[in-house]
Amino acid sequence: MSKRFKGILAAVALGASAAMTMTACSGPAQTHAGGSAEVPSSIELVVPFSAGGGTDTWARFVAPYLEEKIEGNPKIVVENQPGGESITGANKYVTSGSTDGSKMLVTSGSTYLPALLNRAEVKYDFTKLIPIVVNGTGGAVYVSSSTGITKASDLADFDKTLTYGGISATGNDLVTLLAMDVLDIDIDATFGFEGRGPARLALERGEVNLDYQTTSAFLTQVQPMIDEGKATPLFSFGVPEDGKIVRDPAMPDLPTLEEVYENLHGEAPSGEAYDAYRAFLSAAYFYQKGIWVNEGTDDAIVTAMRDAAKELSTDEEFVEKSKDALGGYPLISGTDAQEDLTAAFDVSDAVRNYTLDLLKNSYDVTVDTK
Repeated sequence: MSKRFKGILAAVALGASAAMTMTACSGPAQTHAGGSAEVPSSIELVVPFSAGGGTDTWARFVAPYLEEKIEGNPKIVVENQPGGESITGANKYVTSGSTDGSKMLVTSGSTYLPALLNRAEVKYDFTKLIPIVVNGTGGAVYVSSSTGITKASDLADFDKTLTYGGISATGNDLVTLLAMDVLDIDIDATFGFEGRGPARLALERGEVNLDYQTTSAFLTQVQPMIDEGKATPLFSFGVPEDGKIVRDPAMPDLPTLEEVYENLHGEAPSGEAYDAYRAFLSAAYFYQKGIWVNEGTDDAIVTAMRDAAKELSTDEEFVEKSKDALGGYPLISGTDAQEDLTAAFDVSDAVRNYTLDLLKNSYDVTVDTK
């Protein structure tokens, strides 16, 4: 695997962050020790989002390739169960108690973050669910040129309030909110947009002036705006490498948040705000899409599925055809990702409480927790 993604396998926890701690007692989720069951002839991929969205598109792209790689070539069918910001479908999957491999759960960052925030509605636990395969992505934050900001360094003297359009404060938008908190930029946010596309269009219409987009949308939809002088890029979320956040090779000209902060303040970011940003960044982006099975699933089934994912990740034809669907970011088998995922989902109470206070005090969003 290329150097650009070594950190995803070995250091997504980004050990410098106090927000994520890997303890001896928080080992990987356990499969059933029997190891004798066979993979079912038909598998239902439960997608807790509506058809046509990013996660649904990802699942439908990956499914036929997994069919070819999993022993016995089971038929894989996508079943959409939208609602509750993906919590409804994820809850239903977990409470179904399915452990025979006939159902698998597809997730996104917006499924992970409510669990990390300990939302009362969440019944699933990613320290117990077993990862089969995960796939990261990148993203970038930008502003409308109407702000007068022409480069990231202009934030040093910027004393106005930026307006932001989001989907949900407890979904992937949270990472952008935390990033701007690190930079100490005031934001007036409106939530309830149906997707990042509508949020981007709102910026184009002048209704908001701050936005983020994942890599593929940024390169195809935002870069033309930048080229026309209608938008200014601020930073990308970067990728992990050797324990640090480095520039995303998909957007090599964009600095990371860390670079922008250091340029503004003369030192690397640290403290509660940055710890929170790092904690939620990992789950929301570096492992954004995933396929999971319930705790207690037979070891033989888990192994067969993980082996298929590992084989698929190095299949040259798949890698070539997946560039658009996966944004150039690699599939990682649950075997390779398990240790880092354990760390990524171990968010400290201090980080969680800081984030909940930020949502309440800055965005009037009160989260009911367990």
